[in-house]
Amino acid sequence: MNREQLLADTFVELADTLVDDFDIIDFLQQLCTRCEQLLDATAAVLIAPPGEPLQPVAPCDSETELSDLFAAAAYEGPALECYRTMAPLALIDLEACDTQWPEFTALARRAGRAYASAVPLRVRGEALGCLLLLRISEPVPEDAVLLGQALADAAAIGLVHEQTLRAHRTTAVQLRTVLHSRVTVEQAKGVLAVRLDTSVNAAFDAMRAHARRHHRRLTQVAQEVIDKELVPDEAV
Repeated sequence: MNREQLLADTFVELADTLVDDFDIIDFLQQLCTRCEQLLDATAAVLIAPPGEPLQPVAPCDSETELSDLFAAAAYEGPALECYRTMAPLALIDLEACDTQWPEFTALARRAGRAYASAVPLRVRGEALGCLLLLRISEPVPEDAVLLGQALADAAAIGLVHEQTLRAHRTTAVQLRTVLHSRVTVEQAKGVLAVRLDTSVNAAFDAMRAHARRHHRRLTQVAQEVIDKELVPDEAV
């Protein structure tokens, strides 16, 4: 698939939230995956339920060093700054930010990431969260940051449309559910990785493929991995 087709498919995916089996964790994970493919950057989504702090919910990579970095991004660094200002931050050389963000930059070095950009997930003047983009050896180009903002805007609109369709569920409840679901998925990835003696990323890919093949929610599959020792078809 060429880049133009991938880009077109991505915007269709981000708009396709008005379905009965919509899975918000899978939706945000797919956003991160597409950012990795289109922007050549490691990506993570952080969101904040109203009145609660920013929290990571969907990284595109589950390496321990990156998980620690994304956790720190919730309380220090470009993602938090971006969320607070609702403005994109681009072309950040983390080597120059030791004083401003000491813990975040130290963890970034440990994870081998030297440059960062961040764009808000926002709609109608409301910030839902932030999309964090990281690179190893060079900054995310300005045009890629603009594309990242367009993808983040599309994702935010898709989320709001899905929430509007289910008007009895408030935005706060929806976002808190995301955080609970994320914990379940993270636990299941670890359980399945140990059970199959494989990587956490491979375990997640197997769960997601199983969920899609059987038209199940990713969180349902994850819960069954934990409670019922489910082994996804794709992992056998």
